[in-house]
Amino acid sequence: MASLTNKQYRFAFILITSLFFLWGFAHNLDPILIPHLKRSFTLTTTQSTLIDTAVYMAYFIMAIPAGFVMKKYGYKTGIIMGLLTFAVGSFLFIPAANTQQYTFFLIALFIIACGLATLETAANPYASALGDAETATQRLNLSQSFNGLATALAPTIGAMIILTEGYSDDELNAMTATAKKLALASEASTVKMPYFILGSVLVVVAIAFAFTKLPDIRTKENSASKGNILRAFRHSNLSWGVAAQFFYVGAQTCVLSLFILYATEAAGIAELSAAYYLSACGFAFLAGRFLSTLVFMRFMKPHHLLTLYSAMCVLLCIVALICQGMVTIYAIIGISFFMSIMFPTIFSLGIANLGADREFGSSLIIMSIVGGAIIPRLFGYVADATGNIQYGYIVTLICFLVVMLFGIKGYKTTNNKIIKSPTVN
Repeated sequence: MASLTNKQYRFAFILITSLFFLWGFAHNLDPILIPHLKRSFTLTTTQSTLIDTAVYMAYFIMAIPAGFVMKKYGYKTGIIMGLLTFAVGSFLFIPAANTQQYTFFLIALFIIACGLATLETAANPYASALGDAETATQRLNLSQSFNGLATALAPTIGAMIILTEGYSDDELNAMTATAKKLALASEASTVKMPYFILGSVLVVVAIAFAFTKLPDIRTKENSASKGNILRAFRHSNLSWGVAAQFFYVGAQTCVLSLFILYATEAAGIAELSAAYYLSACGFAFLAGRFLSTLVFMRFMKPHHLLTLYSAMCVLLCIVALICQGMVTIYAIIGISFFMSIMFPTIFSLGIANLGADREFGSSLIIMSIVGGAIIPRLFGYVADATGNIQYGYIVTLICFLVVMLFGIKGYKTTNNKIIKSPTVN
C-alpha cells in the first residue's frame, strides 16, 4: 500500500474542494426559486417552503445509504454517483418548466438533493481526513470556504437569469385569468437554461472524477472494531453534533432561503434589489469563512469561536425581529458572516475521535440536515399565523441558542485521545 506524496494530497484536496462550490451553487439558487415559484404558482409563504422541504428531506433519506456505499465501494464511487444524480435532477427542470407543475419542480429538487446528500456525505469527511487530525477543522473550513464563494455568486447570477423583470402586478391584475396564467408560466420557464448548464457541468466533472485516481480513506478495521450506525451514538460529541447541525441548517435555511421574502417586507425593497443584497450576504459568509479559517482559528480554538459566533447570531436575530428598514438587512448580512464557520466546525467536532464509526457518524450528521426541511416550515407557520414574516426570527434565535450550547459543552468527546488520520491508499 503506497503512501501519498504531498503533491498527491494537494491534488486530491483541490478536486474534492471543487465539489463544495458545486453544491453550494445549487443550494443558493433555492432562495431565487422560492419567490420566483411563489409568484408563478400563487403560493403562500408556507407552501413556498416546500422547496426547502423537498431538498432537505432528501438528505435525511439518502445520508445512510450514501454512507453504506462509501464504506463498501469507496468515496470515489459515492462521489461519481452523487454527481450523476445531481445532474439528472438538474436536467428535470426542463420538463418541469414545460409542464408547469409545481410538484414536478419539487421532484426535480428532491433528486438534485439526493445527489447533494451523497456528495456531502463523501466530501466532508474526505476533506477532513486528507492531512493531520489536529488541523482537520481548519482544513474542512477551508474547503467549505468555496461553498461560501458559491453562496456569494449564485444569488446574483440566478437573479439576472431567473428573476427577470417580467410583468408588473398592475399588468397581471389587468389580465384575464387565462392570460395571467400564461404570463406567469412564461416567467417560470426562465429556470430551464441555468439548470441545463449546471447539469452539463456536473456530467463533465463526473467524467473527470472517473478518470482520476484518488486515495482510499476508508478506515481499516478488524473484526472487533467494525462500526455500526447505532453504536456510533455512543460518542457524546456525535449526538450533540447531530442536534446542533439539525438546528443550524434549519436556521441557515430560514435566513438565506427566505431572505428575499423577508427583505421585501421588513425593508420594503424590490425583489431584484433584495437578490443583490442576498449576494452581499454571500460575500459576508465567504469573508467569514476565510477570515475565521486563516486568521481567527490561529488564536482561538474552533469551539470557542463557534460559541462566540452563535451568540452574535442570537443578538442579530433580535434586531431582525424587532427593527424596521435597512437595519434589518444589515443584521441579516451580519448573521451570514457569523454563520460562516458553523456547518464545517460542527461537522468536524461532531465526528472527532469516532474511529471505525466515522463513515456512519458522517451519515448521521448529514441526515441531520433535515432540519432545513422542518425548521423553515415552522418559520413559515409563524409568519403566516402572525401576518409578519419578521416574527419567524423567533425560530432562528432558538436554533442559534442550541448551536451555542454545542460550542460550550456538546463538542467534548467521550475519548479525549486524538485518533490519527486514517491510512490512505
